[in-house]
Amino acid sequence: MTRISTFGDDALGDLDAVGVAAAIRSGAVSATEVVQAAITRTEKAQPELGGMAYEAFEQALEKASAPGSFGGFFDGVPTFIKDNVAVGGWPTMQGADAWTPRPMPADGEWARLYLSTGMVALGKTQLSEFGFSASAEHPRLGPVRNPWDTTVTAGASSSGSGAFVAAGVVPIAHANDGGGSIRIPASCNGLVGLKPTRGRLPLDRETRMPLQIVANGVLTRSVRDTAAFYREAERVHRNPKLPAIGDVTAPGQRRLRIAVCTSSIGRDASPEIRQLTMQTATRLEELGHRVTEIGNPAPERFRDDFLLYWAFLAFALVRGGKHTFGPSFDRAKLDNLTLGLERKAARNLHRVPGAIARLAASRRIPARLARDYDVVLTPTLSEVTPPIGHLDPTAEYDQVMSRLIDWVGFTPLQNASGAPAVSLPLAQSASGLPVGMMFGAAAGQEATLLELAFELEQEIGWPTLAAR
Repeated sequence: MTRISTFGDDALGDLDAVGVAAAIRSGAVSATEVVQAAITRTEKAQPELGGMAYEAFEQALEKASAPGSFGGFFDGVPTFIKDNVAVGGWPTMQGADAWTPRPMPADGEWARLYLSTGMVALGKTQLSEFGFSASAEHPRLGPVRNPWDTTVTAGASSSGSGAFVAAGVVPIAHANDGGGSIRIPASCNGLVGLKPTRGRLPLDRETRMPLQIVANGVLTRSVRDTAAFYREAERVHRNPKLPAIGDVTAPGQRRLRIAVCTSSIGRDASPEIRQLTMQTATRLEELGHRVTEIGNPAPERFRDDFLLYWAFLAFALVRGGKHTFGPSFDRAKLDNLTLGLERKAARNLHRVPGAIARLAASRRIPARLARDYDVVLTPTLSEVTPPIGHLDPTAEYDQVMSRLIDWVGFTPLQNASGAPAVSLPLAQSASGLPVGMMFGAAAGQEATLLELAFELEQEIGWPTLAAR
């Protein structure tokens, strides 16, 4: 087992994003020093982890030399942006090799909000092709490896962001989630990953779809970083249809009604994962929360409906490739998973409207659960993190999809329903890998999740690679 940690005695140290911002404001370090430290750490980690898709070091240093230009809370804090949103002057390749890179004419809606907080982006991070797989294993660039054990995946699709934050390259990075892609890498890499309520944060125009399952967010090593980011984002972009998250800085005092479920939409969690989940439930009871075990609340058709909708999104990307990505688009350069999804949708287009309607109706599930429970606890994933190659996108489609569904069964419900959920690294496997526990709530209840996350971080805590 090879672990990769870039933490050291430099300007970043082992500080989280809030700590880095405070150090810059106090004058203890300069923005240029912390950005240079992050660049040095990236150069150390990249050969081992493969998390970077696009480098913009010179641009980052130039911005760092004039901190405060946005007046943001995170002025000068180094970060990365996932390579599926638009940043002006940078290409967006979506983890694919199927077209010639071209610079985006301007920042998209997400980059405008994200960078307005003052963070300095060093470049873009790698993802699985179009975000369809839960493991980023690029045939040309190679896989994104997990810093806890480089023989296993860093999760996906926000894999590069997860690997870099866990390894200490940067304290915070952009991630987004269309089927678990904030929460999955959070679980694999021992991080905090909150998927917000649908509509909480803006999306680029190109990300909009018939049923909006994607949400932007961040990956961090501390709850306070995640909470601070949402506070600052809300000051820039406030959805009046949702309750405000506000400034959450400490555990909540209210004792919660918590349901625990270890059966996903396709299978039960493995014995080891179930045991770790029930241990978490016991700890919650010891803290005074009331815990009740329940079965999976999703209907039997949910898995098939979600997979068909996922396939329909691939169909739209492949069939509209030249229009979306330019005349150089070549579908022959796409991986077997993307092309297999496209074929599945092509055979079942007549079923897509019904699947979308049923998925849209799943918004009632969290609302119904909220009558009896404040929070639902599940494991983030059904099994421990698999080795590189287990989800090889160049293997036969049926093999990859079978393994993918087997591993990722708990996260898609919040994407379809639009409800929030957070993965916290509260457990470890027998082999020493992080194991995420996921807490879901009704739409608009991110503050409840953050208050609980603060309590669990304080009372249970979790290891990081900084301590090793």
